[in-house]
Amino acid sequence: QVQLVESGGGLVQLGGSLRLSCAASGVTMDYAIGWFRQAPGKDREGLSCISMSDGSTFYADSVKGRFTISRDNAKNTVYLQMNSLQPEDTAVYYCGTVVTYGSSWSWDYWGRGTQVTVSS
Repeated sequence: QVQLVESGGGLVQLGGSLRLSCAASGVTMDYAIGWFRQAPGKDREGLSCISMSDGSTFYADSVKGRFTISRDNAKNTVYLQMNSLQPEDTAVYYCGTVVTYGSSWSWDYWGRGTQVTVSS
């Protein structure tokens, strides 16, 4: 049974940084785990993903150069380092197991999310 638990969200000022964590259980090395966000009234937006086997990564254009995804297989944890945060980054952030990514994102399992609020 796959379970994902996000943590690390909070309130941060414009230009600040946060690191989100995703503790995963029940996943194998075949999985890719990623992050998506959803702001009120907006569609879900895929941000980044990482292969648990070889560590290859993908970033959406909206976060490329500002966000960094990484993994610690010993801890079964995936991280999202977010820098230069802007008010438009305010959303609930979720981690999930990736089915498709890039032009179209889809997810198998995801957690309950963690709120990120960027104040100006």
